[in-house]
Order: sequence, then C-alpha cells, then structure tokens
Amino acid sequence: MTTILIKDAQIVTMNRNGDIITGDIFIENDRITAIGPDLNPAQVDKVIDAKHRTIIPGFIQTHIHLCQTIFRGKGDDLELMDWLKKRIWPLEASHDEESIYYSAMLGIGELIQSGTTTIVDMETVHHTDFAFQAIAESGMRALSGKVMMDKGDEVPFALQEKTSESLQQSVDLLEKWNGHDDGRIQYAFSPRFVISCTEELLREVRSLSEQYQVKVHTHASENLGEIEIVQAETGMRNVVYLDHLGLANERLILAHCIWLDEEEKRIIHDRGVHVSHCPGSNLKLASGIAETPDMLKLDISVSLGADGAPCNNNLDMFNEMRLAALIQKPIHGPTAMNAQTVFRMATIGGARAVGMEKEIGSLEVGKKADLAILDLNNFHTYPSFDVDPISRIVYSATRADVETTIINGRIIMENRIMRTIDKDIILPEANRSIQRLLKRANLR
Repeated sequence: MTTILIKDAQIVTMNRNGDIITGDIFIENDRITAIGPDLNPAQVDKVIDAKHRTIIPGFIQTHIHLCQTIFRGKGDDLELMDWLKKRIWPLEASHDEESIYYSAMLGIGELIQSGTTTIVDMETVHHTDFAFQAIAESGMRALSGKVMMDKGDEVPFALQEKTSESLQQSVDLLEKWNGHDDGRIQYAFSPRFVISCTEELLREVRSLSEQYQVKVHTHASENLGEIEIVQAETGMRNVVYLDHLGLANERLILAHCIWLDEEEKRIIHDRGVHVSHCPGSNLKLASGIAETPDMLKLDISVSLGADGAPCNNNLDMFNEMRLAALIQKPIHGPTAMNAQTVFRMATIGGARAVGMEKEIGSLEVGKKADLAILDLNNFHTYPSFDVDPISRIVYSATRADVETTIINGRIIMENRIMRTIDKDIILPEANRSIQRLLKRANLR
C-alpha cells in the first residue's frame, strides 16, 4: 500500500455542500480515505506540506484531440471546414506511429501541468494504439477512441475507411484498452461527425455502445455550414438525426453544440445527452457562442473542453473557464455564468459526463485521488483577503500556479517537475515529427 498525507491546505471540495475547509487529505493507494484537520495516520509513505496552498479536484476535459497537439500553429485563422480540409485532414492523414505517440505525450504533458487529470480524447483514423500507449505511460485518466470516417468529400485517401474495417478496428482497440489499469483508461467510440459517417456505421456504433456499455464521443452543430450539409443529406438537423438513429442517450458526449434549436435542446435534455462546451475553439474558428446559460437552465449536462491545439493553441482549463464565463456576460448580464458555475462544469460536471461522478470530480472520502495543488501566493492572485476562493481560481489563477498534480493516487507532477514524461525527449521529438508530417502533406 502507498500512502500520501497532504497537510494544512485550503481544500475546495466541490462536494454537495460546496465545503471549503482548511485541513489535511490522506490518500491510500488510489483513494482518498480521510479529510479533516490534524490527521495523524499510523503509517505515511509521503508527506506533502501544503500550507498556504489550495487543493482542487483535478480538472476533467470532455473534448480533446491529442493526435492534433503537434499541429499547434498550423491551422490558424480559418473557419471549421477550411481548417479541416486544408490543414487538419492532410496532417492527420500523414501521421505515423511515432508522431501519434509524441503528439499525445506533448498534449498530456501540457494537460498535467495545468491541473487536468481526466480527458475525453478523440484520435485520428490510424495508429491509435500508440496514443493509448502514451496515455498508459503518462498516468493520465482518459476515455479515448480512434476516429471513424467512412464517407465524405475531399477526405484524404489515407483517412477513407471501409465501414466494416472502421468498426472492427474500433472493437479491437476497445477489447485491448477498455478498463486498463483498473479502469483508468476507458474506450469511447468516436465517429467524427455526421458528415463523415454513413448511417450504417452510426447504427452499428449505437449497438456496440449498448453492447459494451461505453461512451460515444462525436461533434455536433459546431458550424452553420456543417448543419446545412447534414440537413441536405438527411433532411434533419444533427441532434434530431442522431436521435433518429438511437444514439441520443446518456452514453453520448457531443462536442460544441453551438447552433441548437429548441427541439434539439429538448432531445438532449430528455435523453440525458452530455454537451462539451469548448469556448476557446469556438471563438478561434469563428464558429459562434454556444447558448450554455440556456442549456444549464434546462438542466442539460454541460462540461468543458479545450478541443485541439490547432484550433485553440493551448489545452488550458483555466483559459476555458475564464472564457466560458466572460463571453456570456455581454449577452446575458454580469451574473450569468458565474465562477462557481464554470468551476462546477470543469470538475463535477465533467465527472457527470464521463459517468464517474461517484468516483471523481470532487474531493470526498472514498473517491479517487485525482487532484491539483495550486500555489496562489503571487502578484496576480493577491490580495487574498475576503476573496471567494473559487472566483480567485477562475478569474485570477493561471496554469503556472499548478504546483503538483496527482492522478489515481499517483504523484504525476510535483513542484512543477514531471514524473512520467521527459520534456527533454518529447519536445525535440515533437518538432521532428511535425517536420515529417508537413513534408508528407506537402504543407510546408
């Protein structure tokens, strides 16, 4: 048994009462077994002095593309469909095993450094096994899956799949990785979006998701042009079509959902579908501003994600929380999307989306030990006197304030030093990888 005692911290629990206390956290193996003042367990392997520090639940990002991290800076100033066709699809088609691995490691390193402990990740068509290897080695908690694309115009040949092969490869990856490391890694079927998937594939994904009881992760209603294409092909809007196919249920995670009509919102609510709000990506691709206040009023499950590095340029939950709050205020008033609301979306809201609200998302006895320790003793976070701790985190803190990250009871980063990822290896290999891909894609 491995034990860790974290002493004398301000603890933002995010429990049902919203308790914020000063005290200790005791971790045994992967679980929190005690929270309170002056804990004195009989045996402790590691003591962390967290005096004048703030502990928060690890962030849960419900829409990420690790395979795109090395495309950072390669898709700037484009709208969605041009971004995909001119930059992202050609680069994804050029990936090899090493580039997928180092792209994933680069993204995971950034996520861990900014306090994210769980992700819902969508990979590309090929080499997904190597992304799973990176996730396994890094210690990140993740739901991930290979992207599925069996139709579409202007899709590079290397990304064009046969329906049966796409399904079989997905099942093979699921059977290898789902439940790895006592459930730290889970599989999620990942059809890219309606435009790139046949009805046959989507119906089979629905059946397989039910058979294996795993999540489905896809994009929907991100861009007005995308919606026009879906309507022309199916006669229905995105969410109506997914519901028609039986995919709209509590296992479905929909990224973006910017342009929903009232019928689609009703379906999402009634079927228990989860929405991943990606404000940074939505703004940079000029896709629009999602109606998150309306969705929350309808008790729709909404969480946060950074999306991919080439449509956001960083994977920082502090940035997403701040944007999620600020972009709504000119429209809905200064009290809309307050700090407490977006912090819940980043923590317990994400846990709800991945079906793990009893395991992660808050700091409570019996839950998994997924947390971040923040050092808020700096110019940009002071004065601290009589300031709400959550407002301080959402509006003032940055990812540089994350000092230590613990996932599944394992210290992954301590005092800003990574334990599972070698930065001196990953950064140069990421550069070498993108050079190869740009040459193959003829994009240099």
